[in-house]
Amino acid sequence: MNLTTLKSEFHPAFPRLASGKYIHFIMLRHSQSFSVFQTDGVLNTARTQAGLDPKNQQSMSRLVMFKRKQVSPERLVGRELLRSLNFINSEDKKAENFCRYGSEQFCGKCPDCIIYGFAVGDSGSERSKLYSDSAFSLTPYEDSHKSLTFNALSETGTMMLDYDDPKRTDNNKVRSSINELDHVLPEVTFPTIETLRDPTFEGFLYVLGNLMRTRRYGAQESRTGTMSNHIIGIVLCDGEIFSNLHLTQALYDALKPDINAPIVDIIAKAAEVTTNLLNQEPVRKTQVIMGSQLTDLLGETLAIYQNETALQNTLTTLYQQTKTYAETYGAIAKKGKK
Repeated sequence: MNLTTLKSEFHPAFPRLASGKYIHFIMLRHSQSFSVFQTDGVLNTARTQAGLDPKNQQSMSRLVMFKRKQVSPERLVGRELLRSLNFINSEDKKAENFCRYGSEQFCGKCPDCIIYGFAVGDSGSERSKLYSDSAFSLTPYEDSHKSLTFNALSETGTMMLDYDDPKRTDNNKVRSSINELDHVLPEVTFPTIETLRDPTFEGFLYVLGNLMRTRRYGAQESRTGTMSNHIIGIVLCDGEIFSNLHLTQALYDALKPDINAPIVDIIAKAAEVTTNLLNQEPVRKTQVIMGSQLTDLLGETLAIYQNETALQNTLTTLYQQTKTYAETYGAIAKKGKK
């Protein structure tokens, strides 16, 4: 399996209506540092059944990595790439390709807008073509987190109030800057599936590249939050497949009692579990890419991202596809009809 032979499986242009082409990226997100995935100051958790074994109805608390915590960093990595190659401009509001994430100023035509979606009040919207859901930790919450204390140092390297103001009486006094924050431990695994619906070949490469290139997730991502995305399979079929939680529970059963196995062993077992679960799904599978075929495909994708000319050509084609879609079916077309 290589990219050339796979290209025929994709649409030549983004269709207006769903046409039953789903690409599932099955992976293990594996924390490589102390990450922070929290809402309202605490890590997100959920009480779930540990596995799927009907003979063992044990429940457990799991860490939860919400959808936005996963997709937003990948989306920002993609937008950074688009800016670096001048496909979008996030500074000059008068520029024709001005597009800014997190505001009401999406361009509505770039690959990010069309693939990941956007909503700008009454100005228009585009539904995301990338489906994702909350990911759950393989291991229990109790074994997957740790509360760490930290402090805020002054420029002198000490926790001092160094205002250097003769009128102040608190100069050079130690300040209370010690805080505590709950972190996800390194080497915690989150089995995850991201699903891309009805893409073009270039759109597929764009999303796959974002998964391969994103390294940091969660809050304070400039300081910590390093994570590896181990892609264990890419499945092309005519419908959606099992959920993140179902995959996590099935993998938990397969690994028992050694759910804290090395990541290389978890990857091998996850590939077996994925194959078994796919055989139980009521979908027509056109391609199941795993093992050596997946290694070759990821290698070809890596080569494209390392070659400036190949990458520029790929994204130029993709930009033309998303622009045409926007002008034909998207928010730009709808504006023109008013």
